[in-house]
Amino acid sequence: MSLPVITDQEFGQFQRFIFDAAGITLSASKKALVSGRLAKRLAHYQLDSYGAYYQLLGNRQKPEEVQLAIDLLTTNETYFFREPAHFDFLRARALAAVGRGQPFRVWSAASSTGEEAYSMAMVLADSLASTPWEVFGSDISSSVLHGARSGHYSMQRTDHIPPVYLTRYCLKGGGNHAGTLLIDRAIRNKVRFAQVNLNDQLPEMGLFDVIFLRNVMIYFSDDTKRDVVARVLSKLRPGGHFCIGHSESLNDITSAVETLSPSIYRKP
Repeated sequence: MSLPVITDQEFGQFQRFIFDAAGITLSASKKALVSGRLAKRLAHYQLDSYGAYYQLLGNRQKPEEVQLAIDLLTTNETYFFREPAHFDFLRARALAAVGRGQPFRVWSAASSTGEEAYSMAMVLADSLASTPWEVFGSDISSSVLHGARSGHYSMQRTDHIPPVYLTRYCLKGGGNHAGTLLIDRAIRNKVRFAQVNLNDQLPEMGLFDVIFLRNVMIYFSDDTKRDVVARVLSKLRPGGHFCIGHSESLNDITSAVETLSPSIYRKP
């Protein structure tokens, strides 16, 4: 069966679907992405149109398929130590916390496949010595979190890991696992992952010293950005720090934090 062509009407249905599910606004330029990512699901069910797949999602009898569709449409590319200035800043904040009694807690609020959370963990392990610390990683996609928990990655994804961290915190695979690496168990055990929809009421997770919410707001409308940022900042300690992507801005989004440098903010 040849691949169906997604119509403008069908694309509009999936634009509404992912906005309702995740608050993500898909521009017209994402039409090919939607078509490509969902094509295998049409083939799986032997459907001849994207509209038929949309109807299948709407009958509420396959919640696991709804989650799979959300996973396919929200998974974003990431890599270790993306935007290095933020990790330099995190290291400085961690060093300033050395010796304090309470754990130094950080949250990767859109952790995708886990590279960001593990990058944070390597920095904290290197900086905090005996000072307790925790990393929490969350994402709306259940499938990427499954991969994140494994801590198992292709070596092709490790180019940006500092060599000293690659040696200290990563295990190189051999035999059937050649060409891959595994994050050391001591690091994996310090990182907790959970499925969190930033567009819903957040679960109880305590307060954090540093929160990364990077390279995800670009997919939100301004109203959604305001709601999401307000929820996330409610989990930031007074005096804590909030990092967003370098291509993002909090202009007209919130006045609850003050700018320290581009993409880095402090909660008074």
